[in-house]
Amino acid sequence: MTPQRRAQWAWAFNGWANHAFATTILVAFFPIFLDKYWAKDVAGTLSTAYLAFANSGAGLVVMVLAPWLGAVADRRGSKKLFLGGFTVLGVIGSAALALVGEGQWPWALAVFALASIGFYVSFSFYDALLMDVSEPEESDRISAFGYAIGYLGGGLIFLLDVVMVLHPAWFGLASAVVATRIAFVTVAVWWALFSLPLFRYVPEAPPTAEPSGWRELWATVREIAGHASLRNFLIGYWIYIDALGTLQQMAVDYGTKLGFPTDSLIKALLLVMFISFPAALGFGWLAGRIGARRSIYVGLAGLVGVSGWSYFMQTVEQFYGMAAVVGLVQGGVQSLSRSFFSRLVPAGKGGEYFGFYNFIGKFAAVLGPLIVGGMVLITGDQRLSILPLMVSFIVGAIFLARVKEPING
Repeated sequence: MTPQRRAQWAWAFNGWANHAFATTILVAFFPIFLDKYWAKDVAGTLSTAYLAFANSGAGLVVMVLAPWLGAVADRRGSKKLFLGGFTVLGVIGSAALALVGEGQWPWALAVFALASIGFYVSFSFYDALLMDVSEPEESDRISAFGYAIGYLGGGLIFLLDVVMVLHPAWFGLASAVVATRIAFVTVAVWWALFSLPLFRYVPEAPPTAEPSGWRELWATVREIAGHASLRNFLIGYWIYIDALGTLQQMAVDYGTKLGFPTDSLIKALLLVMFISFPAALGFGWLAGRIGARRSIYVGLAGLVGVSGWSYFMQTVEQFYGMAAVVGLVQGGVQSLSRSFFSRLVPAGKGGEYFGFYNFIGKFAAVLGPLIVGGMVLITGDQRLSILPLMVSFIVGAIFLARVKEPING
């Protein structure tokens, strides 16, 4: 195996590692354990609000830190150093959740917020290192490969933990509570272990200049604002990734409100993970045939269909169908957006520009659920809350069409 190929595999395995947190803790076990164990004596509406505040608070911290730290990392040549530091924060936070006792919901939320910050900021530097392991002409394929094995790794550890929680006796455990605590530790071990190859085999661009401050950061903001392709891409990305993130975050809640059983919702999550693995690889292949932009359009068209379909959904089988379509397209939209953007970024500014890229993603994560929640409050109809996402996918595609095609795009 050539050094370049080894670096690409090592980079991709960081996605295999960190998706354990995204699937097992962020999406599934933490919200459930908060409601059933840590905050079981707190009113359901309050615990939901507290969870939303923790997610939004972590998101706001990432929004502030990611662009500035990205600029510093570029100038110091220290993207791997920052990635490692925030990975350690996420790993320690994940393991520490196992130590939080029953009823200690404030501690649980605080530890969860810290772990989330570690996950999101480290992911920003992971994204930026794509430019160090791939040439522009192969970035679509490598980015898609990273997302693909990320979904596979996250799905495998999630499946193991689900089985352990549903059948603790099979593992010699006393209860589902004990199994859930161990699940938090398995995420930490998995994340730490499979992150190690990146630090050994992935190269990093040398320092570009002395460490920058806020003045240089604002100069970059002005640079992005004055670059039509970058500006249009980030606006379009913000609009459609906001809609995709909201669809991902609200899908389980949407299914719950329609009366679907919890085990069916967990099966749907597993379905999404394991379909996303080959589908992301498929989108990498598709981009090589028709280009990244057209491939993103294919994914967005699928998401428009899912948004409309959700309004008429009545059965669990239809929910599985929606999950399958989301699994088919979400990895493609995410991975090809990352590689498309990487070809717009000036040399030596990967960390800084991907800091803004993830800033946009986190702003979307804060704003999108608020819009859906507002729609529910205004209309009183859960189904209507999903329909505006159709418009977002279409408008995002329009802005993407205004981006000048990058090299080999």
